[in-house]
Amino acid sequence: MMKKMILAVLALGIFATSCSSDDDNNSPTNSNLILNLDGLEALGNDFVYEGWIIVDGSPVSTGTFSSVDFPKTFPVNTTQLNEATTFVLSIEPAVDTDPAPAATKILAGDFSGASATVNSNGIVGNFSSSSGTYILATPTDTDDTNEASGVWFLDNSSGTPMTGLNLPTLTDGWKYEGWAVLNGTPISTGTFIDPASADENATTSMFKGDAGSGPGYPGEDYLQNAPAGMTFPTDLRGATIVISVEPSPDNSPMPFTLKPLAHEVPGNAMVHSAISMGTGPVATISGSVTRN
Repeated sequence: MMKKMILAVLALGIFATSCSSDDDNNSPTNSNLILNLDGLEALGNDFVYEGWIIVDGSPVSTGTFSSVDFPKTFPVNTTQLNEATTFVLSIEPAVDTDPAPAATKILAGDFSGASATVNSNGIVGNFSSSSGTYILATPTDTDDTNEASGVWFLDNSSGTPMTGLNLPTLTDGWKYEGWAVLNGTPISTGTFIDPASADENATTSMFKGDAGSGPGYPGEDYLQNAPAGMTFPTDLRGATIVISVEPSPDNSPMPFTLKPLAHEVPGNAMVHSAISMGTGPVATISGSVTRN
């Protein structure tokens, strides 16, 4: 079953949207495709969700939507809907000149009879075995009085820094992003693809100190250029540390709905000591799709 779904999803990257035509110039007969999905969040003005059915190996658009209230019903050509083997949901530019599906696909599932159970596990990543470790430290400056103002996703419990995040490799169109939630406001630590390497803003971060870029792992020092209403350096004890999965490109400064790892920093946390993360609030998105 999984092989069948993966092959169908791969077809999305190869074929453009199929269009039906009627030799008698009559409007085709439509049936209803009903989406009932849990866990999606609004994407903002620049992106929309778009549904696709796989018919004879090719994707056929079932329509776009922005609001995330469900169920939603879409009219779809009856013949194509009856022949569909798989449903896939992607994230697309709101103004999209490309008829093919984007790389950022968030849900997929095979039809069994009149319905398909869809989820993000096979199409984004399976986070059921994910785990994380971080330390509080500020390695990008020479001041040792503010060590609780930085978070780095590494494990130094053996005496040697090692990768702190056990996360699956994401499919195309997705990146990881770390966050420190301070008084309800999430501040990014940066985006990354490989948990064993520095994040993408390691050398350009506006928050880090002036004495270097830190270790070769994801993380951030909150030392200067604090956002309005905040003061850096700060103390991350009591803050919540989060790893989210973000669409790429991403037009929102806030964390996306997928958050496989999270942890509230203990009030008595020691700096430079390994701290284990827990399961995040949303590790999978799921739902059902029905045709009738």
